Amino acid sequence: MDAELIAMQLFSGVALGAIMIMVALGLSIIFGMLGVVNFAHGALFMVGAYAGLWIASLTGSFWWGLLIAPLAVGALGMLIERVLIRPLYKRSVDDPLLLTFGLGYVLVEAVRILFGSDGIPFPTPPQLAGVADLGIGFFPIYRLFVVGVVALTLLLLWLGLEKTKFGLIVRAGAKDPQIMRVLGVDIATVWLLVFGLGVALTALGGVLAAPMRNVNPEMGSLVLAEAFVVTVIGGMGSLVGAVVAGLLVGVAISMTALFAPEMATIVMFALMALVLLVRPQGLFGKPTRA
Repeated sequence: MDAELIAMQLFSGVALGAIMIMVALGLSIIFGMLGVVNFAHGALFMVGAYAGLWIASLTGSFWWGLLIAPLAVGALGMLIERVLIRPLYKRSVDDPLLLTFGLGYVLVEAVRILFGSDGIPFPTPPQLAGVADLGIGFFPIYRLFVVGVVALTLLLLWLGLEKTKFGLIVRAGAKDPQIMRVLGVDIATVWLLVFGLGVALTALGGVLAAPMRNVNPEMGSLVLAEAFVVTVIGGMGSLVGAVVAGLLVGVAISMTALFAPEMATIVMFALMALVLLVRPQGLFGKPTRA
């Protein structure tokens, strides 16, 4: 087995991890700020893929689907937070978990009624079709595009959280929302926007993943499992942890598929178990969050 094949497989793992990062980021942002474990996250990923497909079919442009779908699904997320989740903040932490678990099934069945149960292909945009020569081998241009979009999103998210007043409020509110209320900050509005942002990120991941797989109502199930594995490995509520763990899991799956394909599905769970044995709070998590 030559070095070029291994290098290409590593790069494939990075591309796979990029989608996991998008979904895990949304999950971590929502948990880190609101303390809500969103079990509807995989279903919202699927809704993002369908929204992107529908908008692209209406406009004839993948780019409009990529732009509008995350915004539309993010707005849906804000509606979910305002109407369904907000009344449960002062109750047991299990209540929002159970609500979002049921909501995920509602979204899946609603999409199945509207679009059917069969998978729908999402064609790769012509501008991103084909392969590129990386010097170590040929790699699909669309996957390079996905990695680039995720990297740009991470940069913008970091700038927003570290360099803006809103980012300062979000970081402070995640540590002590009561103090923020005392200082006159409308923390309810901040939570609304943060939940919408987290949902928009997973919807963007759904649109990006759609051309690489058939769009179907069940596509969010495996993604939800992957997102929770990545989030647990990185540390619940840790954005840095979501990025590092996403890349780690993606590369682990890709390399395992190369050497032992039958183990590729379970390697991420084995990795999660190993991390939990050593650090129950995850690689970058805090013991209080665990």
